[in-house]
Amino acid sequence: MSGVLVVIGHGMAGHRLVREVRARDQDDAWRVVVLAEEPVAAYDRIALSAYARGTPAGRLALPGSGFAHDERVELRLSTPAVRIDRGTATVTCADGTTVGYDALVLATGSRPFVPPVPGNDLPGCHVYRTLDDVAAIRATARPGRTAVVVGGGLLGLEAAGALEALGMRTHVVEAAPWLMPLQLDEGGGAVLGRLLTRLGVRPHCGAGLRSVDAGGDGSVRSVTLAGGEVVAADLVVFSTGVRPRDELAAGAALRTAERGGFRVDARCRTADERVWAVGECAAVDGRSYGLVAPAYRMAEAVARQLTGDREAAFAGADLSTKLKLLGVEVASFGDAHARTEGAVEFIRGDRGGDRYAKLVLDSSATTLIGGVLAGDTTAYGTLRALLGRRLPAAPDALLAAA
Repeated sequence: MSGVLVVIGHGMAGHRLVREVRARDQDDAWRVVVLAEEPVAAYDRIALSAYARGTPAGRLALPGSGFAHDERVELRLSTPAVRIDRGTATVTCADGTTVGYDALVLATGSRPFVPPVPGNDLPGCHVYRTLDDVAAIRATARPGRTAVVVGGGLLGLEAAGALEALGMRTHVVEAAPWLMPLQLDEGGGAVLGRLLTRLGVRPHCGAGLRSVDAGGDGSVRSVTLAGGEVVAADLVVFSTGVRPRDELAAGAALRTAERGGFRVDARCRTADERVWAVGECAAVDGRSYGLVAPAYRMAEAVARQLTGDREAAFAGADLSTKLKLLGVEVASFGDAHARTEGAVEFIRGDRGGDRYAKLVLDSSATTLIGGVLAGDTTAYGTLRALLGRRLPAAPDALLAAA
């Protein structure tokens, strides 16, 4: 294949795709046009908290993101795509220009979901997704005042950390019974909640949001939880998940998954053999992935196809994670929630303690299939390496070491 490759979106997935294509395209078969919605080149969204703490935005730029020295790549900033015409193989941009393609990769990412509650658009309400979002939070934050983060998942706790660094007293509202419910089980979530409370962050778990309430000046004054509790708030950050950016699908007659996202096969290709999707906007066999590691694997698979390996496929992703949130270590790997039929759980942790460790074994209790660590992740590397393997020691001995 050769010609013009158009990439819609220049986030982390889109940038990885372009870099992989350029590294593999030894004959310069492709001329690449990147249509970026934001006014800046690709940057590390995972490091937004560092930007909130004062790190210059330029320090977040991904390596080579501007393609200044690559004449085969044209990066068009502040140029969102608004329509795809598959019949003429063209993309129309918001500025009225069009660009033709021989291959098209959709890397449009996702948008924050804001719960449809009264007051969700009051002055003082924010989302946490882009450099502009964080800049707006920094402009609004005032040391000593109170902030509420709605959403106690990974990104919500990152936002809470940024607000703490800005000197605000921070509450976290999470509808699930414990924090980080996608990665941690009840025991791990409980330890995380206790340790964060000691650090000054107050979690409200098992609490839905009823409304965001205005003060006399029309801006945020408080939030009301589903149970009626009122929490004072000078600033609110919504971090309740994301939704794939798949709005270009309708005009292009591309299929989307039930929960959103461009529906693609294992090769990340749509029903149109010239159109692919990667990253958070892609639903591989109907499933979307919200982490950067799967996005990079999708980008690599598509880049291989574009440069000769037509059968290269996305083989799924390891969703294991090890994090330090506001100084608290947590990790999960494999089947952390013991959903495998017949799975056996071995737990080491004192009620009310600062550390928690769990191993999940298969029904024969001999093979490690998952685990959770909270408070101390020293054993993460060792345990993760044992996934799918027969245990070299008794579970209680491994947990004691953990």
